[in-house]
Amino acid sequence: MENRTSGIELFNNSMNQTVEISRMPQNPLEYQIVTVLLVLLICGVGIAGNVMVVLVVLKTKHMRTPTNCYLVSLAIADLIVLLAAGLPNITESVVASWVYGYVGCLCITYLQYLGINASSCSITAFTIERYIAICHPIKAQFICTVSRAKKIIAFVWAFTSVYCVMWFFLLDIKQIPHVNGIQVVCDYRVSRNHYLPIYFLDFTIFYVIPLFVATVLYGLIARILFLNPIPSTPQETANNSIHRGRSSDSKMSCRRNKGPQSSRKQVTKMLAVVVILFALLWMPYRTLVVVNSFMNTPYLNTWFLLFCRMSIYLNSAINPVIYNLMSQKFRAAFKKLCKCKQSRAEKPSAYNVPVYYSVMKDMSHESPDHDLTEQEDINGYPISNKKLNFDNTCCDTNTFSVA
Repeated sequence: MENRTSGIELFNNSMNQTVEISRMPQNPLEYQIVTVLLVLLICGVGIAGNVMVVLVVLKTKHMRTPTNCYLVSLAIADLIVLLAAGLPNITESVVASWVYGYVGCLCITYLQYLGINASSCSITAFTIERYIAICHPIKAQFICTVSRAKKIIAFVWAFTSVYCVMWFFLLDIKQIPHVNGIQVVCDYRVSRNHYLPIYFLDFTIFYVIPLFVATVLYGLIARILFLNPIPSTPQETANNSIHRGRSSDSKMSCRRNKGPQSSRKQVTKMLAVVVILFALLWMPYRTLVVVNSFMNTPYLNTWFLLFCRMSIYLNSAINPVIYNLMSQKFRAAFKKLCKCKQSRAEKPSAYNVPVYYSVMKDMSHESPDHDLTEQEDINGYPISNKKLNFDNTCCDTNTFSVA
């Protein structure tokens, strides 16, 4: 009787342990509230901002420059990240189970990595374009063109689209039975250890190499642009030597027209900030992946994982804010887009300078810049100083101010 009683007690204890272990996991209420609020805020701002970037460049003729083409590619990639990674995170945090099925598991994961990898390649592309434009201005007139930028962007998306196809074969749906229900998980087909080479390949190609390239090239750009500025074109060098003895009026005119040079510095600073934020905001997640690769039991603290995810979403949402804060052209274009109908109805005729724009467009061979246009009139440059003077050219005719 004693033995029988002890056996029953042992059975009951084992059942209680099974119930406790097998209970479906549920995120704390405060975690759910914080996740939903942060995701809605970050993704809402990011989606609206990136859509505005795409519309501004597509609708505004003088904004269609090589660098802005890369920024459109970056905006589209960020949109994919926010839609495919950010919004599904809401249901995962609340339900604690995958609700999008097998097809959703494959497609959403594919889109997540596609957006992440395409954004990294777009950043590398505009970094190289900036280096050529600043450090090799003569070659840039023929290399840094809109048509070439479109071809590079097409290659970037084709490469990343093919590269990410492997995720269709690496994922599967798993159903985990619990006492209070069945938990569905979008997970790996095999053990996590088999995916380490893929993670390290992603880490190297889409994080380490872009940051290394950006560090080297922006260092060279800073040396040329800020420490030892050089003329933008051969004509500037000739004009500077010919017109050294010109009158003080000509010198004052040159000073008034140094806008393109300062604009070029402004654009470079803005793009450097984008790269720095990319490095900082992706660092927590990338570091976590590397650290967990060498640990038997991976570190998966819920709140730290939330921090890593929010950093990724913030990286995809913050770029339009940076453009608005650091670029007068983007800021004015955003305002014009928000007041599109009113601007069309009240557009002053004095801003129409098609003759000068056409001349500069032909001379620049689709270069990233052109002569001061309507948007630059809005930014405060006097119209009288924008006329081309072919007899006495001493102005800084920089052709690489793009954003």
